[in-house]
Amino acid sequence: MNVPNEHPEIAEHEWIDDTFRVEETRFKVWKSYHKDGRSLIMSLHRQSCIDATRFYLKGCQEGWTDSKTYEGTVGGKL
Repeated sequence: MNVPNEHPEIAEHEWIDDTFRVEETRFKVWKSYHKDGRSLIMSLHRQSCIDATRFYLKGCQEGWTDSKTYEGTVGGKL
């Protein structure tokens, strides 16, 4: 489906959930890309890439990617 005001580059891809697309790279792995162009997930199989991307985007929507920092050292005496 081609929307009249849609950018031609966006229109030429199959968009999954109208949010991301997947494509096979020259190394025979699958990568997903957000509509804004960000690279999201890389997987060996197309369906695994779609499932993992959906899981990741749902998590982002629920807020688990908010900036939280964790320190990698143990404080105090062991």
